[in-house]
Amino acid sequence: MENQQLIITPKTKVLQLIEAYPQLEEVLIKYVPAFSKLKNPLLRRTVAKIATLQQAAGIGNVKTGDLINILRKEVGQDLVNESDDKAYNTGKPGWYNEDMIEREFDIREMLAAGEQPVNQVISDLRNLSAGKIYRLTSPFVPAPLIDKATSLNIDHWVKKEDDLVIVFFHKNSDTAMT
Repeated sequence: MENQQLIITPKTKVLQLIEAYPQLEEVLIKYVPAFSKLKNPLLRRTVAKIATLQQAAGIGNVKTGDLINILRKEVGQDLVNESDDKAYNTGKPGWYNEDMIEREFDIREMLAAGEQPVNQVISDLRNLSAGKIYRLTSPFVPAPLIDKATSLNIDHWVKKEDDLVIVFFHKNSDTAMT
């Protein structure tokens, strides 16, 4: 049994996990293939630093509890009963209308430069007109951005197109942004 230097929970950051238990990187990639991008040093420094295992489960479309238990089992930690799964909206919503897209942003260039797009995107969302849509292009499901937008009562729709993920954010007319 390994030294339990880090207790694995849904809130554990991916980078914390693979720094504490390097052998879990391959386990994580096997269970959530989208995380094979962790091999890219830039994504490793940006996404892995802020993404939680709960968000990783959302990215991989797997149950949070299952992912946590697979990782915990590998390092000899007790299994947990985790039912706090998050699902991102993948069905086309009634509010979607291409003509309502007010702004678009592709985060790939920022990520490639090792920069975090969170502040830019949140600023853009705050300035989005009520009833309008913000189109975000990403190489993966940007779970932390979606979670932050959701906390601000902004709706989202995640759509996969080839190797890209498009997230449409919709600001309701009754959403108060402070």
